[in-house]
Amino acid sequence: MNRLQARAQSARGRATGFRNPPEPRSIGQFGRGRQILGGTVLFAGHLVETGEGTLWDIDPPDAAFAEEAHGFGWLDDLAAVGDGRARALARAWLWDWIDRYGRGRGPGWAPAVTGRRVIRWTTHSTFLLRAQDKSASSDFFRALSGQVRYLSRRWRAAPPGLARIEALGGTIVAGLALEGHEKVAEPAVSALARFCEREIAADGSIANRNPEHLTEILTLLNVCSGALRASGRSVPSAMSEAVERIAPTLRALRHADGGLARFHGGGRGLDGRLDHALAESGVRTRPRLENFPMGYGRLAAGRTTLIFDAAPPPSGPAAAEAHASTLAFELTSGRRPLIVNCGAGAVFGAAWRRAGRATPSHSTLGLDGHSSARLGPARRHGGVLQERLEGGPGRVVRELSRRAEGPRLEIAHDGYQASHGLTHARTVDLSSDGRRVTGEDVLATLSSSDEMTFSRSLAASPAEGLPFSIRFHLHPDVDAELDLGGTAVSLVLKSGEIWILRQEGADSLSLEPSVYLESGRLRPRPAKQVVLSGSAIAYATRIRWSLAKAQETPNALRDTAGDDLMAELESEEMP
Repeated sequence: MNRLQARAQSARGRATGFRNPPEPRSIGQFGRGRQILGGTVLFAGHLVETGEGTLWDIDPPDAAFAEEAHGFGWLDDLAAVGDGRARALARAWLWDWIDRYGRGRGPGWAPAVTGRRVIRWTTHSTFLLRAQDKSASSDFFRALSGQVRYLSRRWRAAPPGLARIEALGGTIVAGLALEGHEKVAEPAVSALARFCEREIAADGSIANRNPEHLTEILTLLNVCSGALRASGRSVPSAMSEAVERIAPTLRALRHADGGLARFHGGGRGLDGRLDHALAESGVRTRPRLENFPMGYGRLAAGRTTLIFDAAPPPSGPAAAEAHASTLAFELTSGRRPLIVNCGAGAVFGAAWRRAGRATPSHSTLGLDGHSSARLGPARRHGGVLQERLEGGPGRVVRELSRRAEGPRLEIAHDGYQASHGLTHARTVDLSSDGRRVTGEDVLATLSSSDEMTFSRSLAASPAEGLPFSIRFHLHPDVDAELDLGGTAVSLVLKSGEIWILRQEGADSLSLEPSVYLESGRLRPRPAKQVVLSGSAIAYATRIRWSLAKAQETPNALRDTAGDDLMAELESEEMP
């Protein structure tokens, strides 16, 4: 149906120009733009040489690569470079796409992908069309018009959530800008307003609890609101009210370095994208942290932020990308991430995707061999094969308190109660100057029924007690070494800060390999993790740990961290 509609509507493309000349609204990466000009593209974990031809001469290694290419996100990066070479390459690739695929051929005709492509074409049109001849401009507008008409008929086929907003956003932005397409955009505006009322909760959250998805939704709402104002139309109250709800929630999920907390399939986001979206929203409201925005807890003091997953994992359709991360946390000091979660590994294949969703890939406690929630069998839902997270914590108890010494977070979940009779509770204190974090993890039975379940699990265990591990995954830029005769770990950040991790109550402290999974990379980045291991043999097991800056580390350091991505990519071998 997508391709049939694409072919039918491409023949009806009639626009000859813009009614409202659009402005660029997307953030690109200058480093990636230079990489493209140098003859290589990195899409969906694949680094490929473009050679002398165009992007469309490449045989896509997989569907994810093709989707990223046809979404035209690379146009943001070339526009960030903005010189004559970048413009010439962008034009060559775009008009070659029109020749090859503009009449409904090729793999790039999913509604969400088309929505992304249409927004980029529209907002970068000045960059693309400057000094172009009439024939080339005519081809551009005809192809853009056909895509907008296609979207007006196929946006309903996009899965609910971010994908549908991308399809609607493309219809609105291009429809309002193109001459004679205002009526195409009007139903999409109404549909987007209904989505905001139905899918953006009162606290500004979305069902899948993915912080990066929420950022993209805010970005698209900003772009659509700007397009409506530029065309002389008012922004529906449902859209503006959704922006007012989302912005404070995202502020609660922002680390000190400007990146997002990486939970439930989301990454840290492109550099500057979150701050740009928040600034564009015009909303200055601060989050109410005691309400746990979108189910996350936040502690912040001095230069230190900690963000916790303090709610049950998403359920139903929203569980398709959910992680077993309840009670996990991330810690950032200034501009440097210290404690992280491994992240979503979908770009590296199905095995990494599954591994990234398990509890051991997060900075929390796990019973060895068990996650706090499990992946269900792969089933088709709406034509898409999914492994939904199920059987996780049904109840999470949480409380955020403020004391003279600094904020405290207390949280507990029942994810191991049915299987092992144990409740996992975590208490974390952050000092008022941000220099010290103290934590306590407890595994405990809470009732006589729990005690019976625990005793059965203990009897069935081949080991003495029920083995557990508390993991602290470290960012790849952190240098870690065992210290003080193996009783502590020293953690050195690139800024020069030194943190010391100590523990009390675990049987062993070890430094083990880990990985850091992030999009925009060729492969998982090697990293390390601190692991506190022990066995639960009683009705209550208690482990205390602390993270503190070394005494000689000053409160503030000059940290001129730049974009190291290109240097790191250049050091990686071609596949």
